[in-house]
Amino acid sequence: MSDQFSLFDAPPVTDRLFLAIFPDPATAAEIAQRADALRAAHQLSGRPLAFERFHITLHHLGDHAGVRRDIVEMASEAAGAMTTLPFEVVFDRAASFNNGGNNPLVLQGGEGLEALKAFQRDLGLAMARAGLGKRVDKSFTPHVTMLYDKRLVAEQAIPPIRWTVGGFSLIHSLLGRTEHVSLGSWTLC
Repeated sequence: MSDQFSLFDAPPVTDRLFLAIFPDPATAAEIAQRADALRAAHQLSGRPLAFERFHITLHHLGDHAGVRRDIVEMASEAAGAMTTLPFEVVFDRAASFNNGGNNPLVLQGGEGLEALKAFQRDLGLAMARAGLGKRVDKSFTPHVTMLYDKRLVAEQAIPPIRWTVGGFSLIHSLLGRTEHVSLGSWTLC
């Protein structure tokens, strides 16, 4: 068997596109401290993500072989149509998602995420109007991934981590390289 691709093979997936909210630097540092404390408390071996990578994924726009400029244009159109005021998010729980051994330890919340859920839904409607209806995430579980580990951590209350969301971004993730490139950012006002 040859290692070369035939004309009929799909090219390898190398790029992910998604819309996301990032915490401000002070909040990202607080999340990193919380990740370190939870890691020690539960004897986890996974290393916390770099603080600049902490985010809330609003909509996953797919994994592709290269950057899909058509999706970038439609996502940018949808993002530019948003007219939402800044809002607060509050994460007051931590838990692992069971992902078969590479389990994300995440921040979660309850009532403190209602405005976030409404924003994600409204952004999805704007995406549908821009031609991205098939890429709208209809089941949204707001969370911030702090680290990945083999062990699972049961849901537990934590002192709240809160911040005011003032904008969101379109991100190009280079798969396997832990690198995020912003393709656009929009301010809430």
